Amino acid sequence: MSSPSSAVPTAAAVPSPSTPVAGGSATSTPVAGGSAISSAAPTVAELMDFVRGAARDESLIASLPLDPEGRTWIRLDGPGGSEAWLIGWPPGTGTGWHDHADSFGAFTTAAGALKEHSLAVRLPTDGWKTLELTDGVDRSRKLATGQGRAFGQNHVHEVLNESEVAHAVSVHAYYPPLPRIRRFSRTGAVLRLEQTESPEDWQ
Repeated sequence: MSSPSSAVPTAAAVPSPSTPVAGGSATSTPVAGGSAISSAAPTVAELMDFVRGAARDESLIASLPLDPEGRTWIRLDGPGGSEAWLIGWPPGTGTGWHDHADSFGAFTTAAGALKEHSLAVRLPTDGWKTLELTDGVDRSRKLATGQGRAFGQNHVHEVLNESEVAHAVSVHAYYPPLPRIRRFSRTGAVLRLEQTESPEDWQ
């Protein structure tokens, strides 16, 4: 939500890991092996511990229904009031470019492999429609089963299952719960803001 969406949850025109779609479930599920919920806001490290623990929970991973046509998801109880999702990725699906506004987060691949493309640059938060990216800002990483990453506020990325045959499954957590997601299109070095989604669009 990386939250959920249908070809890609992640949610609307270009799905995201933070906005789940078709076949998803809004039911919250406690996670065995995840971090205990505390009254204090979770740290990035605690979110990372949570997604890693959830990714190792074989019964939780097996509970996610997988759909060959679109991404599926289950809402989880994240630590410290965070927003968390278990997401299934059919072969060839992805989120499209997006960010998570003021939320920081973490995600881990629980089955299969995911590819993340990200931008090593902080975008302006408001007041623009088109930006030209400079050379050297692109980053890519493959996240095999058991591998994950944490990210800070306004992280811009896309997440993909590049396999032609195998589903992938991942666990994502965000804090504070996602206030909005901005979705972008990209042509070469040009990044264009296409739409802004609010929680009503994916929950």
